[in-house]
Amino acid sequence: MDIIKASLSELNEAATLFDSYRQFYEQAADLNAAEAFIEQRLTSEDSVIFLAKDDTGRAVGFVQLYPSFSSVAMKRTWILNDLYVTPESRQKGIAKALLSHCEQYARTTHAQAIRLATAVSNSSAKALYESLGYLPMMSFEHYSKSV
Repeated sequence: MDIIKASLSELNEAATLFDSYRQFYEQAADLNAAEAFIEQRLTSEDSVIFLAKDDTGRAVGFVQLYPSFSSVAMKRTWILNDLYVTPESRQKGIAKALLSHCEQYARTTHAQAIRLATAVSNSSAKALYESLGYLPMMSFEHYSKSV
């Protein structure tokens, strides 16, 4: 397995995985919109996408990080917004390898932390995150308002 930073040359692979990820979260398939969204992220460089490729070179997973900052710590943080591995490639250590790659990237960029969220019902993801040292945030209440 190889993990690479996606560029526009991997747009189709990244968009296909992103569209599957959205379907996992019960969104309608829309490869054209997924491609436009990922193209915008890559072009504007407002996210970082890593692709996991199997031994045949096929993209089988991805992770997308968005930059943020901690004003209190005065350091960068990375928001791990999306993590997905194709169903046939699960239970092979790919998600763990992607998370490890993100940690290495965070250290390289002198980040304070990686923050993530997952569905309350996603017990397998929560178990993976906790096994790698991610802790539930208990010191802050997070709020959201649609606009």
